[in-house]
Amino acid sequence: MCGIVGYVGQQQAIEVVLEGLRRLEYRGYDSAGVAVVDDAGALAVHRKGGKLANLEKLLAEVGLPGGVTGMGHTRWATHGGPTDRNAHPHTDCSGRIAVIHNGIIENFMHLRAALEDRGHELSSETDTEIVAHLLEEQPAGPLARRVEAVCRQLEGAFTLVVIDSADPGVVVGARRNSPLVVGCGEGEFFLASDVSAFIAYTRNAVELGQDQVVAVTADGYEITCFDGAPGEGKPFHVDWDLSAAEKGGHDTFMEKEIDEQPTAVADTLRGHLVDGRIVLDEERLADQDLRDIDRVFVVGCGSAYHSGLIAKYAIEHWTRLPVEVEIASEFRYRDPVLDRDTLVVAISQSGETADTLEAVRHARAQKAKVLAICNTNGSTIPRESDAVLYTHAGPEVAVASTKAVLTQIAASYLVGLALAQVQGKKYEDEVAREFQALEAMPELIAATIAAMDPVRALAGELAAAKAVLFLGRHVGYPVALEGALKLKELAYMHAEGFPAGELKHGPIALIEPDLPVVVVMPSPRGRSLLHSKLVSNIQEIRARGARTIVVAEEGDSAVLPFASDLITVPRTPTLLAPLVSVVPLQVLACEIAKARGLDVDQPRNLAKSVTVE
Repeated sequence: MCGIVGYVGQQQAIEVVLEGLRRLEYRGYDSAGVAVVDDAGALAVHRKGGKLANLEKLLAEVGLPGGVTGMGHTRWATHGGPTDRNAHPHTDCSGRIAVIHNGIIENFMHLRAALEDRGHELSSETDTEIVAHLLEEQPAGPLARRVEAVCRQLEGAFTLVVIDSADPGVVVGARRNSPLVVGCGEGEFFLASDVSAFIAYTRNAVELGQDQVVAVTADGYEITCFDGAPGEGKPFHVDWDLSAAEKGGHDTFMEKEIDEQPTAVADTLRGHLVDGRIVLDEERLADQDLRDIDRVFVVGCGSAYHSGLIAKYAIEHWTRLPVEVEIASEFRYRDPVLDRDTLVVAISQSGETADTLEAVRHARAQKAKVLAICNTNGSTIPRESDAVLYTHAGPEVAVASTKAVLTQIAASYLVGLALAQVQGKKYEDEVAREFQALEAMPELIAATIAAMDPVRALAGELAAAKAVLFLGRHVGYPVALEGALKLKELAYMHAEGFPAGELKHGPIALIEPDLPVVVVMPSPRGRSLLHSKLVSNIQEIRARGARTIVVAEEGDSAVLPFASDLITVPRTPTLLAPLVSVVPLQVLACEIAKARGLDVDQPRNLAKSVTVE
């Protein structure tokens, strides 16, 4: 949550900062603001509640401040409502120091009370503002040293970026449990919560470690730790370009990212079968460590949790290891039984999801092994894990995940095959056959996307519905959950996903005439018993007047008499079916939201990356 960008160099900072904020607005859009050390050496601050467009309108009225040192922020509200006075940046009593912030400062109430006792006047409800006033109290010296001293007083998860008109030509950032990267240009340097903020200017970046401070000038950067000791970052090169962060001719980022799914899944799979063996991207585990694994936990939040539910079916089927799937926010609080022979698979698109990160840390503290599935190189969760599988999906801008979900599912299959191979549960030729089946999936996903016109037409008919139910069995059940989540996120409709076998245990009471019910059918080939049972469920629903929208594989004639609307997907192996059956549910939710006149890329109250618990 919250988008941060800082700049110092030769260009007009305000123009660079605003461009960066446009690319980061998906991280939060409750308010936005900028601060620039202007040409006269004074601090100019402008901020506005609402989306970035409101700030841009204000700047058009008052004029853009000149200056080559500046920063900006787009906010997802935590402390304090989305108002002008709570928008970042926040300043000290003198109006000389400006601070922007992502995260939560957990001890801010104590610090605020102490500041007010010492005579400071705070004007907002935020936890961020205290940082500006704490900096004001620091003895004179380099801005980075003052930021280090303040960070030592703070508790929680935070990224801070600070400028001081008395220390021009420098922008200082700090991070603890929240993302911050340095962009390294020619005669200019950037700070941002996401590389997309500066990708138009440079692809060379440096990731900061935990509890580090960085001071950037037009000539370079210096990294230190919160205790003042010298620190080191990890340089990396961004392998996607500016066009990857644009809509590419689509009306929305979400539609663009749905269309990118075949390529994204292919990129996730590429290079992971080497000399007959499944290999991971980063592995700090010996084969013996994986052989000793006798139990697996999968943790994630939201769509990543649904990916984990699908992973359970594949990993258990291929390895015969017991797999438990946990919502990450509940994992550490129920005190799960973990030991050295437990593998925890942590799934997170951003690699900064706070609940998942804390689950990783809890697992490590219990001596369990941790394997991360992540889309963001150099983020915190991969760094703190024993092994990593990157999904290589490229930037995902739309808040509701699409290509991130499919690539997480594909990566989960690779994890299952890697475990099966190292534990001797599958021979080399068996692994190769499963991998070949995976390699065929991008083409089938593309065929699914190409056949979505009937789904788009159907969406217009469903836009006025008050609620939609989703049913599935086996791997279709997590797909149903994901379909319901997408509809909640995008169309703000009541939607629920159920295992179809539970229908007569309560949910059938919700069935009424014309209620849309989406049914994700298993293949009649691989799961014929489940298929016949689900056909019976559809008959029960139709008998009560509901509208049945059936997602079934091509050639499934048994469902035709009972489907009000039929959506066909290509034939696939049973375990791999989610890679195609999720797609029409993504399109359906997107099109229903558009038909209801809603913002598909920035649904209300949501942010792309949830970096606080």
